[in-house]
Formats: sequence, C-alpha cells, structure tokens
Amino acid sequence: MAAEDLPSEFDIVILGTGLAESVVAAACSRVGQRVLHLDRRSHYAANWASFTFNGLLTWIQEHHEESQPEELQDWSSLLEEGEELIYLNPSDSASIRNLQVFCFTSEKDEEEEAQSAVPPSTTEEEKGEAADDTVDETESADPKEEESEEKPEETAAGQEGQGAQTAGEGPEVDQSHPSVAQSQSEPTRKKISYAQLVKEGRRFNIDLVSKLMYSRGSLVDLLIKSNVSRYAEFKNVTRILTYRHGNVEQVPCSRADVFASRQLSVVEKRKLMRFLTSCVEETEEQQAFTGRPYLDFLRDQQLGDNLQHFLLHSIAMVTEDTPTEVGLASTRHFLRCLGRYGNTPFLFPVYGLGEIPQCFCRMCAVFGGIYCLRHSVHCLLVDKDSNRCKAVIDSRGQRISCNHFVVEDGYVEANRKNVATPTRFISRAVLITDASVLPSGSDQHVSMVTVPPIAAGSPAVKMVELCPSSMTCMSGTYLVHLTCQSVGSSYQDLSPVVTKLFHTPESHDQGTTSRNTHTHTQDGWIQVERFITGDGGENSETVRLVCS
Repeated sequence: MAAEDLPSEFDIVILGTGLAESVVAAACSRVGQRVLHLDRRSHYAANWASFTFNGLLTWIQEHHEESQPEELQDWSSLLEEGEELIYLNPSDSASIRNLQVFCFTSEKDEEEEAQSAVPPSTTEEEKGEAADDTVDETESADPKEEESEEKPEETAAGQEGQGAQTAGEGPEVDQSHPSVAQSQSEPTRKKISYAQLVKEGRRFNIDLVSKLMYSRGSLVDLLIKSNVSRYAEFKNVTRILTYRHGNVEQVPCSRADVFASRQLSVVEKRKLMRFLTSCVEETEEQQAFTGRPYLDFLRDQQLGDNLQHFLLHSIAMVTEDTPTEVGLASTRHFLRCLGRYGNTPFLFPVYGLGEIPQCFCRMCAVFGGIYCLRHSVHCLLVDKDSNRCKAVIDSRGQRISCNHFVVEDGYVEANRKNVATPTRFISRAVLITDASVLPSGSDQHVSMVTVPPIAAGSPAVKMVELCPSSMTCMSGTYLVHLTCQSVGSSYQDLSPVVTKLFHTPESHDQGTTSRNTHTHTQDGWIQVERFITGDGGENSETVRLVCS
C-alpha cells in the first residue's frame, strides 16, 4: 500500500522482513492484532532473501556503493509529555562484509565466440588467458559475474591442494589433461557464457543464506501447525555426501542405503546397523562416556575409520572433540528425521529459502497485516517511566502509535543492546557449476556434502548442491552453497575447499585434478564452469508438508 495511506494507530509495528520478524508478524496478525510490517529494502526476507542472477548483480552493486549518511532530523516537535526519542541505526549493512566476486568465463555468447574465433595471441587488457587451461578470468567490476570455461575434464575430486599434505593414496583418476587424440575424439561440449547467464537470469533463485530443514525439526513443525506450509513446496534432499581421501563419497544413512552400499564390507554394514539401532535409546555404556569426546566413544564401539568418518562428520555432523552426549543427541535427531518424507532427513524449499519468510508474510497479509517496502522507522517514542514504546516516527515524519515494536537486530545501536552471546560470523560461498560433485545417471539430485577440516585450524565446511528441478538454477547448471564458521576471510576459509572440489585456475596452479568451478557472495562467492548435458533420470517430485 502507498505510504501516504498508512493509518496512524496499530497494535504492533515490525521493521524488517527476515524470518524471525515474519513469523512474529504472522502470529500477531493471526490472533487479531493490527500489524504494520515495514522494510527499508525493496525486497522481502532481508538477509534471507533469494535473488535472480540479475537481481543479485544489482544487490551486490548496491552493497558496494557507499551510502551517504543521513542527517538526523529533529522530531522533538512530535514528543508528548513524559516521552523520549530513541534513534535507530540509519544503516543495516554491517551483517554482511568482505563481499568478493570472481569471474572465470567469457562474456561473449557462443555465436559471438564462433564468429570471433581468432588465434589466442589476441591480447586485451581485460585479463590474461591461462594458455594451458583456456580459461577467461574476466576480473570484472560487475559484481557476480561468473563462470568458467575450463577444459572439459571428467576427473574425480582433487587430491592435493593449498597447504594440504598429499594424502598418500591417490585413488583419483589423473585425467585432467587428456591427450590431443583423445580430446579430438570427444564431442565438443556446449559452453555457458556470461551473456547466457544474464539472459536466463530469471531462472536462478540464489539464497543469501544456506540452510536445510530437518523433516522433524521445529521449523517444519511450525510450518505445518500454522498451515503456512500450504504456500510452499519442498524437495527432499536425495543424497548425503562426504569428502574423504580426495574423493566425494555417498554416505549410507538409511537401512536401504546401508545394504546397497558398495563402500562398506558386510562386517561394516552389520556394525553400522547395530550401532544405529543401539544409539536410539540411552544406555549405561553411553552414560559412561559423558563429557568425553564422541570420537572416543565411536572407537570404543570397534567401528573402523570409514564408519567413524560417516558417523562423526555426516550423520552427527559434529567435531572430533564434541562431547559424547551431544554427538549421540545429534545422531538420534538425524535418525528420527529419516523416512518422514524420503531417504534423508532434510528438506529444501522449491524456489529457495527466501520463500519461507514470504510465506509467513503472506499469512500475515491474509489476516489483515499491512505491508510497505522501501519505508522505514527513524526513531521510537518511549515512555520515560515504563520504558515501553508508545509510538514510532516513520521515514515520512508520520507519528504512528503502537503498543509493541519489533525490529531487526541490525537497526539497534550497540549501546542499547543486551548482548547475551558474542557475535559469530560465517563464511559463505555460492558457486554456479556445470556438473555435479558426484555425477550419476540423474541430474535431479539435491545433495548435502560435508567436508571435514582439510588442514589443522581450518573449519569444517557444509555444502549444498541444488539441481534445476529445485527451481534455483537454469537447466544444465548446479547451484552450490558453501558455509563454515569464519576463521579468516571467506576467501581464506573456502578457497582451499573450492580448489579441491572444483575446476578453477587456482586448482591448475597447484596441480590438482578437480571437477567444476566458481565465483563469490556474502563473506562469500559464485562460479560457473562448463555445460554438461545429463540424462534426466529420477523423478523430481515436490513434497507437501502434512501432519504425520
């Protein structure tokens, strides 16, 4: 609705359309409260938003532009007796920093490249071409340009890498540089250009945050009980993968997976099933390890290195020094969520995570909530005696009375926060690739990949690979999200993982054999590689959340 038409009295005013604020708005509107929901931005979901490719370019450009500080206006004329003014932060961008973008592809489309096919001696000052790799690294000022047109390599995940010692065994196939005769006999693969990404940009829904939902988790329960789930559809994560000894392997987690696994011996399958069955209930043996590392407990169960790795990093998803009681609780929760909607415990919303806050906003609007984007609150009017908010003054200078005010954390000045826990930062990367990290007969997989720390002091990385049927990327590409706790910058934290798992100029420099490619976003990035057409195999049915 137009800002000029805003009523002057509400029960609750909410600033910001992130997930928490949207849930509060839907709950208040559902019980009959008069809700005004505002956002300074031009889009819903705040830092939970999903952008098209072109929308992401615009968002990054705006993020890089220095915003001019607003002058604080004097609103004392709107004060009533016994009230004081509290000004809100004029900027909310502090939650995202160190945003970098890398481009590894040609900006020309395929037809233009065919017409201008000249010997590689042509030099322009856009960027040098890596002669061996045939990679155009366009270091563009345009944020979020990506892709890479590296050599069509069909190698398994790389071995060595930055700073990591070569894991003695090299079960990898060293095919990163096929012979000339071999490459001539292979069909030419279709390249993805930057122009093509821009043209198909509306097919992308790129999330600023990356999360999966446990099928029996609190968010899924809330979606079902509130009936907000009717506004969205979900896909079951079809594979849980892990990176180990230079390979990406599938983790057997359900009974069917365990017995179908070729990675485990018959003895290991028995041990794994026996352990998973026994850890559902708490036993005295488990209690004896309270306070001790979960890894010690797994070793005590006579589980081999394979099973310890799967249980620690991919099922419990904890570190080696995590207490046993915490590791067992995580394992039980994982097992409890299996089988509700599929063979893995996780769900992902079709069209991206930005749909979830918007679903709650939709419910709020259905029950009478009023929404206004590109509109904000400059200050609060607080009663001096009770310290309760009596009204707000919006960006147009209108006084709006309210009983309650809910606001995103970023709008509140540091000296007015009661900080219970220290702020934590995460490093994020977003990649657009042309092939899956573990190719199979189907291109319809949604995969979660766990990458344990690859060097001392480095963080464990969680990776989510989305296929086109999740409606987050164009056909022939995959959207890959990487997340970890920040130790250094996002580039320092995540580039070692990217060079091991994906085909980049850096991976060539280090002599690694790898599969795909990248670029960056948020304390993070993005990337695209080569276009590999795949057989459409498995069905890509969506999931409807219902009570069970």
